[in-house]
Amino acid sequence: MSDDDIDDEDGDVDDIDGEGEGEGGGGKKVSGKKIALFAGLPLLLIIGGVAGAYFTGLMDPLFEGGIAESGEETSPLAGSVLFYDLPEMLVNLNTGGKQTNYLKIKVSLEVENENMLLQLENLLPRVVDNFQVYLRELRVEDLNGSAGLYRLKEELLVRVNTAIRPHKVNDVLFREMLVQ
Repeated sequence: MSDDDIDDEDGDVDDIDGEGEGEGGGGKKVSGKKIALFAGLPLLLIIGGVAGAYFTGLMDPLFEGGIAESGEETSPLAGSVLFYDLPEMLVNLNTGGKQTNYLKIKVSLEVENENMLLQLENLLPRVVDNFQVYLRELRVEDLNGSAGLYRLKEELLVRVNTAIRPHKVNDVLFREMLVQ
């Protein structure tokens, strides 16, 4: 045995520098673990990526191809959505004895059908009264930022739905709002 050869545990002789002295230049044997690693891991990653894309909704356009081909695209806003414009309201805000601040607001209400428009017309004094009572108790700090406007929108929606019960308004939309 030469200095270049090392004995294995099995008693086999391996060549360190990769040249086969007694063999005819045959390739190395690849174990089953390596095959599973190099073939199975990419397959597992691909399956995981496709599953992740499906559950996050990235593949929805691929599955909804039949709707676009038939030409019947339906949008939730394309239905019978109507808007009722409330009259402009001007109220003074609660300042706690300091200078007077005013709120000028124009609001539209989103309803589902024309029958609701007639109901809103009949119940308009009740809706305006609920809005005015609530708006007069607001402070300027309550209206600061997008979070303040969101809270105002949600509170007005609750108040209008309470005033016209059993009917329902879907949304309150600000057309104009000025704090002075």
